[in-house]
Amino acid sequence: MLRLSALYRYPLKSGKAEALQHIGLDKLGLQGDRRWMLVDEASGRFLTQRAVAKMSQLSALWSDAGGLTLRSPGYSTLDVALPDGASELRGVTIWRDTLRVPDAGDEAAAWVGEFIGKPTRLVQLPLERARTTEAGYGKDDDKVGFADGYPLLLIGQGSLDDLCEKIGRPMEMLRFRPNLVIEGAEAFAEDGWKRLRIGDVEFRVVKPCSRCILTTIDPRTGERSPDREPFATLQAYRNTEKGAMFGQNLVNDGIGHLEVGMPVTILE
Repeated sequence: MLRLSALYRYPLKSGKAEALQHIGLDKLGLQGDRRWMLVDEASGRFLTQRAVAKMSQLSALWSDAGGLTLRSPGYSTLDVALPDGASELRGVTIWRDTLRVPDAGDEAAAWVGEFIGKPTRLVQLPLERARTTEAGYGKDDDKVGFADGYPLLLIGQGSLDDLCEKIGRPMEMLRFRPNLVIEGAEAFAEDGWKRLRIGDVEFRVVKPCSRCILTTIDPRTGERSPDREPFATLQAYRNTEKGAMFGQNLVNDGIGHLEVGMPVTILE
């Protein structure tokens, strides 16, 4: 039987994961997932672990009111309130998208700037300012927050087990930053899924996930693997003309609730 074996949320894009037992879904995926982001103060360009590996050690815990608590070893803890309607809007760029979103203010900017080591701003994405997913995949009105391209990422536990066997040592699931982990399927079974149901919510599988050098960062330490694993092995046996694929991007059709242990039904 297939079941949901793990749930992860990333309140701050490229920050540490929150392991959850249960969570609600809204129109942008898991409630509170990647609704906050760091940007270069001068350019407005988004920052991630690809360029700033130490972001893997930045904890941003979501509050029920929508704010964040920022923590990292060696730094004071900072509570950041959800920006209100009077907050300054800042122009930001994430991949090919440019948009204007609320800035979290100077106190938050000072904290993240000290952490990153250069002038940096913390911004937040309200639902009404969400981006549209990539044209040609999914539906025209599918929306996403600050995730790279889609609201949710699913990985089968069997797929990770297969990869680790080929590498010859264990690899942490969090290197791949999934939202949903499914247990009980054969390796890469998710590549053939089109629709599934967990609880009362249906999901569409819209596109495989192309992996990058970010997978070489150890989520526990923030250090890069000197042998480029697991990315090197993925390139060796999961490579396509569009990159090394691992995991599937999903869109949820409707809102609802997820809980670890829920059965998963493949609809198509």
